[in-house]
Amino acid sequence: MPNSTNTVKIGIIREGKIPPDARAPLTPEQCAEAMVELPVRIVVQPSPVRCFKNEEYTAHGIHLQEDLSDCDVLLGIKEVPVAQLLGGKTYLFFSHTMKKQPHNRHLLQAVLQKNIRLIDYEALTDERGERLIAFGFYAGIVGAHNALWTWGRRTGQFSLPRLCESHDYAEVLEVYEKLILPPLRIVLTGTGRVSTGAAKNLRDMGILQVAPEEFLEKDFSEAVFTQIAAQDYVKHREGQAFDKTHFYAHGEEYVSAFAPYYRRADIFINGIFYDKKAPAFFTVEEMQQPDFQIKVIADVTCDIVPDSSVPSTIRASKIADPVFGFNPKIGQETPPYLPDSVDVMSIDNLPSELPRDASAFFGRQLLEKILPELLHGRASDAIRRGMIAENGSLTLEFRYLADYVAIQV
Repeated sequence: MPNSTNTVKIGIIREGKIPPDARAPLTPEQCAEAMVELPVRIVVQPSPVRCFKNEEYTAHGIHLQEDLSDCDVLLGIKEVPVAQLLGGKTYLFFSHTMKKQPHNRHLLQAVLQKNIRLIDYEALTDERGERLIAFGFYAGIVGAHNALWTWGRRTGQFSLPRLCESHDYAEVLEVYEKLILPPLRIVLTGTGRVSTGAAKNLRDMGILQVAPEEFLEKDFSEAVFTQIAAQDYVKHREGQAFDKTHFYAHGEEYVSAFAPYYRRADIFINGIFYDKKAPAFFTVEEMQQPDFQIKVIADVTCDIVPDSSVPSTIRASKIADPVFGFNPKIGQETPPYLPDSVDVMSIDNLPSELPRDASAFFGRQLLEKILPELLHGRASDAIRRGMIAENGSLTLEFRYLADYVAIQV
């Protein structure tokens, strides 16, 4: 592992997954800052799709380098294609292997075969188990925007640009200043990074935030949203008082209390972390009832049926085709914007719609929280917790993946 006594050479890899991701782990400015503040040298593999042009890096004194074989550490975003992995290196990227995802089994097998030290951003946590680095905040921002964009497309009441067609978030804020919304009612679930980002976006649009009780009991002449936590949308099946710790440990003992919200909301933005032991917000049968008022669902967390808190999230949608319809009467997908269907926005890589802003946000966390820890090497508990593989073996925390990588397909 690199240590703080020597200059560590870091390479930012070109994203190789198809379709390619435009995000970067560090912006040009952050690369330059890192080389001043830390004992590192950073080079960048040229890319035609990265949101920051090659010339933006060179303008900040960052060299372009195609062959990264002399680098100590390689930084990426999405899964690295097996053929592009360099043996014996330390990699940081989102591997999507921690839940034994079948499509990435071969990737983790190759990591072990090539003696790669794999540090997964998703596994980098503090001593309380809280993640140190994530894109969730921007997933929330984009998800909330897309919820309103979908409503505008469905009803024709207003029009919003796609974020993926905007230079950055600042450009969209200028649009929001002129936006006139009808008296919509929006319910947002969750209190974490995703929901915090979504709430910021709704406030940036000028939408008034109201308490859950007000949302359920009052009528408003302007667009409003409420943000609800677990104690608002579930209850113990035996009537016991809600206890957050107990709910997270014994979700199967709880039932949904979300019905009052689906009777009052036009738009539902889902930002919770879902444990399949917990109840879904509602059933397909409830969606068939006349009092189910929701017409647009932005499922930012995008857990797919059957392990989903939202029964209409039957698949992930894509940035190029963000919305599909779901007809609860037949339980099937339809084209979007039909009267008998609920429109579902379930893009699974939302931060990619605002790659420059999301990259800057992510890179700040990487620069301040992760790179200093990485330079401490084995002395860093955070890096140890985030390390899936080393020296051809799974680390102690990830030995539960042994059966996953043992399967030969």
